[in-house]
Amino acid sequence: MSAEPGNGSTPTPDTRDSFGALSPRASLLSALRVRNYRLFFLGQVVSNNGTWTQRIAQDWLVLSLTGSSTAVGITTALQFLPLLLFGLHGGVLVDRLPKRPVLIATQVAMALTALALAVLTLTDRVHVLHVYAAAFAVGLATALDNPARQAFLSELVGPELLRNAVGLNSANFQSARLIGPALAGFLIMGVGTGWAFLFNGVSFAAPLLCMMLMRGRELYAVERAPRGKGQLREGLRYVAGRPDLLWPIVLVGFFGTFALNFPVHLSAFADDVFHAGAGAYSLFNTLVAVGSLAGALLAARHEATWRLPFLAALAFGVLQAVAAVVPTLWSFALLLVPMGLFAMVVNVTTNTTMQTSTAPAIRGRVTALYMMVLLGGAPLGAPVVGWITDTYGARTGLATAGAVAAATATMTGLLLVRAGGHRIVVGWRCPFPRIRIEPRKTDEGADLAK
Repeated sequence: MSAEPGNGSTPTPDTRDSFGALSPRASLLSALRVRNYRLFFLGQVVSNNGTWTQRIAQDWLVLSLTGSSTAVGITTALQFLPLLLFGLHGGVLVDRLPKRPVLIATQVAMALTALALAVLTLTDRVHVLHVYAAAFAVGLATALDNPARQAFLSELVGPELLRNAVGLNSANFQSARLIGPALAGFLIMGVGTGWAFLFNGVSFAAPLLCMMLMRGRELYAVERAPRGKGQLREGLRYVAGRPDLLWPIVLVGFFGTFALNFPVHLSAFADDVFHAGAGAYSLFNTLVAVGSLAGALLAARHEATWRLPFLAALAFGVLQAVAAVVPTLWSFALLLVPMGLFAMVVNVTTNTTMQTSTAPAIRGRVTALYMMVLLGGAPLGAPVVGWITDTYGARTGLATAGAVAAATATMTGLLLVRAGGHRIVVGWRCPFPRIRIEPRKTDEGADLAK
């Protein structure tokens, strides 16, 4: 593989019907033909399973220590608060620094945090404040790790395979949700929560080893931003001038803040609604992962229209509202699969847009903003959702989240249609209405929208 410099060009803003598709010759596993990406992928297979094991164990430990859904929400908030506070600054640093050393440093930091929490739990000295502190420490590392990880993909595979690599990365992370929650449930009920934290700490050895085995000469050279003033504002202006980036970011901001609080909703339904314990909580997370994995694989292989994330978010919100009122554990569990699928379609398609439609020298900042609003909104949303759940019940909390997701998808989708010079036309084809999007017509050269 020869090194290929990033062109540094800025894509022209547009709202085309398609974000672009894989080449007809490309396969689902195209990016895995690249040795460096293959190593990266294999390291993440191990580490992601450890991450999901700790995430489930952490939420269950807090619920066991406090008996409060609000406390679970606070833990989630503390883990994602650093993204909200420092996420954009992390993106500025990522645009300036080489990505591989940054990722090695963040992996070491997260490994040490997991091992410290394991020691406290295994020695029966853990307090909820220790879990809060560990969650915040992981969040600090993640504020730099997330944009570095996303931007590093272009150095691993180059521009032609970037879309496929983004999809496979998401599929990798979501496939861990099939194993991680099940492993967490086994460890929690079998040998104790502390062993889940220990497993996660040890699992970071895999990505660290794979990073060191990569061949530096085979990395694609990507333009790095020089050190200078006003780079954070430059990134914000860049997004503000791109409706095709701005409105998807607004969508995922509300979506991540209010609709994707699975730790709060699923723990409350498992414990308070169905009284089924840790096993049901692990099952719920596993079923979400089944749908998420399917959504990630579909997004990695197939063409995605610009409408897709908005329609998927609308469907997700409707499913949440339905799940809030179903009477039995198994009917609730059945709905979690399509909920996971639609949630992942929103995630992968918007993430891919940020990666493929952004100039290389500013990609870290745009990705950091995207991650900040997707994940960093949790410090605002999780305690609110937890309070609604504790005060009015788990069903009301889930229904409220669904209403927010559906309303946001509708509003942001309509605004992007308008910004792109299109309009919605509603017709009737018996027995169903027909809705299509088409360019605005002009009258004697004047745009009717003006």
